[in-house]
Amino acid sequence: MPWPASILQNKRLLDVVRPSVEPVKPEPNGTSLAGPGFREKFEAKLRTTDGHYVRSRSELVIDNWLYTYGIVHAYERQLNIAEECYCDFYIPPVAGRQAVYIEYWGMEDDPKYADRKKKKLELYRKNEIPLIELAGDDINNLDDVLARKLLKYNIKVG
Repeated sequence: MPWPASILQNKRLLDVVRPSVEPVKPEPNGTSLAGPGFREKFEAKLRTTDGHYVRSRSELVIDNWLYTYGIVHAYERQLNIAEECYCDFYIPPVAGRQAVYIEYWGMEDDPKYADRKKKKLELYRKNEIPLIELAGDDINNLDDVLARKLLKYNIKVG
């Protein structure tokens, strides 16, 4: 029995099974929080210990910290929602534990960035997506700050 057309046309399913070389097209309504040319303008050039390429020194520190503590993660994964939105870090679900998303807010003094942050936070709230937020001061004390925030989602460190 063939699959119903509604399943075969499901955007999220197509994003998962589509070959990775085919670019993901933005939503038809133009809702994107990355902005036009964001990935080209802010190229991920810094290589982490586990091979991810990230955009900032702080993201490099976070990625290396997750890797050091054996926490499986992805960098810049698209959220599983209708709007086009990417998280900074994604920790997949394991053994009955839910997935967790991490956002590092590094440029809050920039008004455009602050507006983008506000819109992203609303998407996380609206879609009930588990989120850990990190700010500039947290980077100097990840062993305490991030470990404590991960523990709230039953992810133990150390």
